[in-house]
Amino acid sequence: MIDLELARAQSNQQAVRDLEQYRDALLALFVALRETKDISATRIAQLIAQHVPLPKDRIIEAYRQLTARGAIAFEPTVIDRLRITPVRTISGVAPFAVLTGPYPCPADCIFCPDAKGMPRSYLPEEPGAQRAKMARFDPFRQTAMRLQMLNDEAHPTDKIELLILGATWSAYPHKYQEWFIRRCFDAMNGKDSATLPEAQRLNETAEHRSVGLVVETRPDYINMDEVRRLRYLGATKVQLGVQSLDDAILAANRRGHTVEDARRAVRLLRLAGFKLHLHWMPNLLGATPQSDRADFARLWDDPAFRPDELKIYPCTLIQGTELVKYYQRGEYRPYTDDELIELLVACKTIIPPYCRVNRVMRDIPSQYVAAGSIASHLRQVVQREMKRRGLQCHCIRCREIRGEKVDADELRLDVTTYRTDATTEYFLSYLTARGKLAGFLRLSIASPDARREEILEELWDAAVIREVHVYGPALELGASSRGEAQHLGLGTRLIQHAESIAKSAGVKRLAVISAIGTREYYRRLGFELGELYMTRQRILNE
Repeated sequence: MIDLELARAQSNQQAVRDLEQYRDALLALFVALRETKDISATRIAQLIAQHVPLPKDRIIEAYRQLTARGAIAFEPTVIDRLRITPVRTISGVAPFAVLTGPYPCPADCIFCPDAKGMPRSYLPEEPGAQRAKMARFDPFRQTAMRLQMLNDEAHPTDKIELLILGATWSAYPHKYQEWFIRRCFDAMNGKDSATLPEAQRLNETAEHRSVGLVVETRPDYINMDEVRRLRYLGATKVQLGVQSLDDAILAANRRGHTVEDARRAVRLLRLAGFKLHLHWMPNLLGATPQSDRADFARLWDDPAFRPDELKIYPCTLIQGTELVKYYQRGEYRPYTDDELIELLVACKTIIPPYCRVNRVMRDIPSQYVAAGSIASHLRQVVQREMKRRGLQCHCIRCREIRGEKVDADELRLDVTTYRTDATTEYFLSYLTARGKLAGFLRLSIASPDARREEILEELWDAAVIREVHVYGPALELGASSRGEAQHLGLGTRLIQHAESIAKSAGVKRLAVISAIGTREYYRRLGFELGELYMTRQRILNE
């Protein structure tokens, strides 16, 4: 296995050989890319085919070499048009996942696969699992591989959202957790550290900064000690496997927790400022399309939930799971594609504007599916069907600005307010004239009757900024905006609006659940680092 620096050196050596052979053709290609008006993927591919017989990643590295030597001026437009899979960083950051190693799961859900040599619920032929196995589940190697891949594809890698997936995170030994995260940070920092706090300090000013750290766990593992520990590790978002809001369904599928466990977990995490990413699974044993519609509605009708993000994972009947036995006895039936489409259309029409739906189907390799749908493109099918019916989804993902240019002065501020069982939430968003989302902030203020023992001491009597996100193509730290939503000052303006709301609510302190790599940004705005959060004692507009 090679590390990041060795991979870069080898890439540079190959670029030198390419330049020796194709220098004139490459220069002609870069001029053509700069001057073309047609920026479609088809046109870009045609230009590359006309000029030079090299794969895109080597063309990108050759461009870097030529611009570094002064043979041609660096122009962001050229690298934008060469970028591989630009949608990967279209939401403003570079997200990637690493997998924890195999470890016993505390539950035994009847739908969950248990493949040898894999963390529970993951399958050997899934792309992420293959990469993790290739790296022997080593966190440093996995992180280095993903950084190198993003670099080869011309994606900015200075703002990283790191997703740590695998079996139940909270069940792993604490020593393993600290080692795993420290080594991820070591790869981003480009140097080894002796302790996790040291690795975190280095990452505050590193070349590749963690602007979000995500773990996935179960509701029954969340208590105040776990909340505090997640913050110590640097986590800012928690993926929580809720799966169903029906206790009978949870029990039939041997999920091992109750709806009340999920309510408590969401409340504690929200009061601690975490971004809440829930997993919901229709088509479980005992469910019907009709009951799933009612269950999905509970996510929004029950004030204990109302998640910030959501993954919809229709239950897949996977070879080797106990659920297959129920299917063989005629006690379980997978939904048809038509039933899934109808259900997902119904679900997407009621999602509120403060929630982002990241997935509507897990991409399980078809060879593992015993029966039922193998369509991995259901999101696109559902979107087409909704458009045909004149329906719209108002979730964040469907409204993102993506690659559009924006004029900051033409944006309008929209504030959505909603209550949960322990807080009042404010979703502040900047919208274009067409209603596209350029950036948003989540502000949380604990309700007067919220139990103080469920709030970390550092957040007592403070309003909490749970997330600030500006959309559009990811720009490198310090880069100037060319009309992209990033680096137009939208984040600072959103924080100022949040302060006004906090002041009006009688709250004197403002706290933020800062990622390690965003600490410097918040320091420039007057926030100071405490034990687990960054806080500001004063209100700017006083």
